Amino acid sequence: MRRMLVPLLLAAALPAPAAAFTNPQIPGLQVALKARGFYTGPVDGIVGPVTKGAVRSFQRRAGLHVDGLAGRRTRARLGRLGRPFFGARTLARGRIGWDVSVLQFLLSRRGVAPPHMNGNYGRGTERAVRRFQRAFALAVDGVAGPATQRALLTGRRGAHRRRAVASRRYVVRPGDTLTAIASRSGTSIRALERANRIRAGDVIVIGTRLHVPAGVSRAATAGTADIRSSIDRWAAHYGVDPHLARALAWMESGFQPTVRSPVGAWGVMQVTPATWDYVESVLIGTPVSRTADGNVRVGVAYLSHLLRAFNGRERRALAAYYQGPTSVRRRGLLPESRAFVADVLALKARM
Repeated sequence: MRRMLVPLLLAAALPAPAAAFTNPQIPGLQVALKARGFYTGPVDGIVGPVTKGAVRSFQRRAGLHVDGLAGRRTRARLGRLGRPFFGARTLARGRIGWDVSVLQFLLSRRGVAPPHMNGNYGRGTERAVRRFQRAFALAVDGVAGPATQRALLTGRRGAHRRRAVASRRYVVRPGDTLTAIASRSGTSIRALERANRIRAGDVIVIGTRLHVPAGVSRAATAGTADIRSSIDRWAAHYGVDPHLARALAWMESGFQPTVRSPVGAWGVMQVTPATWDYVESVLIGTPVSRTADGNVRVGVAYLSHLLRAFNGRERRALAAYYQGPTSVRRRGLLPESRAFVADVLALKARM
């Protein structure tokens, strides 16, 4: 993917020839300039005199060298909408940036225009991505990964085939809980809830036949010790109770680093793209590797932040992890959040 984009990125930094040309990265620049009030033309991907003039005006106002080129310093001064280039990362709901603007532009060109072209990956953009994926025979998950981005650029249809998720049946017995079933099966509570359309807090009736997603194989469970060690290390680093961090991780993923949710949350701690960006840019201040250990670090750092934000009150911090801090402050703990918190705290005593 990156090799395919290199010529496009180089072209974005070159002066436009006499005849205007199109560049897939340019809509990102136009949206960023429009948000700052310097570009009044259409978002069309054309490097013409209006776009170049807007760049020069912005550079002049920002005290930069005025050359009309969207170089690194100019993009940095444009803020969150000035980075990163399209193709540099997977896009999902919650992302903000230049690449999201390009995504929205390309969706429009493919006939599935989102409601806004503003560099913000909201529900409308997610719905447009799903429509595009369905039309182009791609995995319909609302996440614009490499395959979706490639299809948007090339117009080539995918060859996706639905694959049945490996699972088995389990009949609920007296005394069973989702926690116990997940633990015995090597899966997570969230995975069980998703597979059976169970909402947090629902009562499981004896005799109910559950779909149990395939758990972690014996070969894969060898990595569980590494995950646990990673959780303990970062919990100590960020001053979080390791039992609480382990319980949250088990509730979210069953210690499985490859789990991905429909909204793009992934990994051991089920971190969303927006949360990852916030932790990197605000809480940690440095990029974190997209590895299992990096995922644990981001999740534990965010949990530590929430505990501080809610004055050490674990119930509210856990609810904020699940529901969002703003929602917790405005609405309190929702019923599904209460059930989630109760499960995590019950696990804490055993982790």
